[in-house]
Amino acid sequence: MSDARWLLLLCVSRVGFSLIFTVYSALLPVLMGAWQMSAAEAGLVQSGWHVGYLVSLFAAGLLTDRIGARKTFLLMSGGACVSAVLFALFSNGFWSGLALYCLAGAVSGGSYTPVLALIAQRFGPAKRGGAMGWYLAAGSFGYAVSLIACAALAPWAGWRAGMVLSAIGTVAGAALGSIALRGTRDTPPHVSALLPWLASARQLWQNKPAQLAIWSYSFHSWELLGMWAWLPTFLVAAAAYGGDGSAGPLALGVGIAGLTHLVAVIGSIAGGTLSDRMGRTRVILIMSCASLACSFSFGWMLGAALWLITLVAIVYNLTAIGDSSVFSTVLSETVPPSQIGFAFSVRSVVGFGMGAISPWIFGVVLDWAGTRAGDPDQQAWGLAWCSIGIGALLGPLLTWRLHKRLANPPL
Repeated sequence: MSDARWLLLLCVSRVGFSLIFTVYSALLPVLMGAWQMSAAEAGLVQSGWHVGYLVSLFAAGLLTDRIGARKTFLLMSGGACVSAVLFALFSNGFWSGLALYCLAGAVSGGSYTPVLALIAQRFGPAKRGGAMGWYLAAGSFGYAVSLIACAALAPWAGWRAGMVLSAIGTVAGAALGSIALRGTRDTPPHVSALLPWLASARQLWQNKPAQLAIWSYSFHSWELLGMWAWLPTFLVAAAAYGGDGSAGPLALGVGIAGLTHLVAVIGSIAGGTLSDRMGRTRVILIMSCASLACSFSFGWMLGAALWLITLVAIVYNLTAIGDSSVFSTVLSETVPPSQIGFAFSVRSVVGFGMGAISPWIFGVVLDWAGTRAGDPDQQAWGLAWCSIGIGALLGPLLTWRLHKRLANPPL
């Protein structure tokens, strides 16, 4: 199978897997009322997904080093299918939603870490950033499909229909991924991959560029995951500003969120491709500084013209995701091949650990400011979005240190 066809099948598979990633945030404006949740509880369910997902990414990274990326993908994809169906059929409130969405996240990492390792193995440095950019772009496209489909389904078919759609997407993604990897063989485990975890951790600790790459990614995750969780609900509030809160604003707001993810596809591809030409850290700095500016200004725009909010939301999502593939490429190039899986695992724990807290903190701030998520209040939304920006502030600084270190490697 040619490289292009192989990557295409994996990208389509990623689209299917990605539906469950954003189905909850897409349905959140409805679920807050249907499940009678506060903003903090609503954010906690999203955080539960991220906690489960970081566990799955860590497990996937370790398994990738030990049994191979292909076997890890196939093993965890089966679990992802089962958990997605359980979440779609049996979640009916805060506690069941929290438990089942956390479970779904806990087996969904097999569609991410192992595939990044396979891409790193198959593509050389000249094309690796672009290939990873395409794969992450497929994820953004899947997020958009989920949001747009839920915006269309929820008003007449209800929130359960959106969850069922996400389960169907997971099953389809697993099937397509299996087809793509049918002719792929796992590379034999490296000797160092069989070392005890403490030995691998010691080697990674001594790798200063890898440390900087992991920590800068973690602050990036705080911003990205918090933004993704609350963007649809905020846009519904913006669309309903001055209106009657009917299904019109729901479809419009979630649909706009879907549009931003569609444009973010360009960001992932452009970020990865530009990093092959301009340098990895330069692209990260440009993207992260632009998205930070959006974090600190976005919430205060409630009440502005909807076209202006939409424009900023597009720029926000595009720049926030535009450096994600570059972070993965940087890490794969700062550790030896034998440690790629372990390095991705550590990054997942630190990055998604911080990212898991972000949606909950956002909800806490929203409640503390004296409003529920569906009630338009500029001050509450402004402070909540600033909590995302504050949590991400150190990211560009660490990236700059990484840039200087890679430009002037120690003797």
